[in-house]
Amino acid sequence: MLRDIAIVEDVLREHAGPLGRDALGYRNHVYRVVNLCLAFGPDEDAVDKIAIAGVFHDLGIWTDGTFDYLPPSVRLAEAYLSGSGRESWTAEITSAILSHHKISAAGAPGIAERFRRADWIDVTRGLRTFGLSRVVINEVFTAWPSAGFHRRLVELSFERLRTHPLSPLPMLRL
Repeated sequence: MLRDIAIVEDVLREHAGPLGRDALGYRNHVYRVVNLCLAFGPDEDAVDKIAIAGVFHDLGIWTDGTFDYLPPSVRLAEAYLSGSGRESWTAEITSAILSHHKISAAGAPGIAERFRRADWIDVTRGLRTFGLSRVVINEVFTAWPSAGFHRRLVELSFERLRTHPLSPLPMLRL
C-alpha cells in the first residue's frame, strides 16, 4: 500500500489554502483512490499517472469553489503536466478525470477505467466493489479513514441541489 507519494504531497501542499478544513479528508480520499486503483493490478509504470489523476480529479471543488468541478480539475492537471514536462500524459490523465463519475465503463485506454472503479468504490464507501476483495477495500479504508470527506460530499451535494435544482450533480456522466 502506498502511504507517501511525493507528487500528491507536493500538490496538496500547494493547494492547502483552498482546501482549508477539508485538506485531510481530501488527502485521504486521494490515497484511497490511488491504492484502490492499484489494487486492480499493480502497474509500476502507471503509479505517477494514477497519483496525478488522483490528486487533481476533484480539486476544482475547492480551487474554483464549484460542484461543477471537472473542467477546473482538468485545467489544473493540464497546467501541472505542462509545468512538469509530462505533456504526453495529458490525454490519459484528462480522460481519467473526465470519466471518473461515469455510470458506465470509461471506454478509454490507459488508467481511466481502473480509476473510475476506484473512485466509485470510495464514494460508495465500498458498496460497489467491482470485484475487489472486501478485505482489500477495508484495509484501504482503515489506512485512510474518511476524516469527514464523505460527510462533506453530502453537504456539497445538498447545497448544489438547493442552488441548482435542475442540475444537482453536473459531474455525473452516462
